[in-house]
Amino acid sequence: MVILPDHLHCIWRLPEGDFDYSKRWRIIKGSFTHWFRSKGNDGKIWQNRFWEHAIKDDEDFARHFDYIHYNPVKHALVDRPAKWEFSTFHKYLEKGWYSEDWGSVEPENLKNLNCVGE
Repeated sequence: MVILPDHLHCIWRLPEGDFDYSKRWRIIKGSFTHWFRSKGNDGKIWQNRFWEHAIKDDEDFARHFDYIHYNPVKHALVDRPAKWEFSTFHKYLEKGWYSEDWGSVEPENLKNLNCVGE
């Protein structure tokens, strides 16, 4: 997962036979909005839409996993993912899945990956 100033990206698995992404996003956005408002904040928080993609295979998963973690760099918020605080990148850095300097150059597997909604 990565949380950016105007959107977020995540990969999750719904329970078997459940395809109601809208309901899940309604719960997530509603819970966060309630918390956010309780802190005295106001204003628009969320986009009115979302984009879903069913992961096809291990290669597709790897590309989207990297895409999510590279997103703060793509949006020019930092020069490498390790510098973005609001990301699970740090969890996977600790596990050794990524190096500290990963993403300082656009990863090859992300070139030509075009995700809808961005």
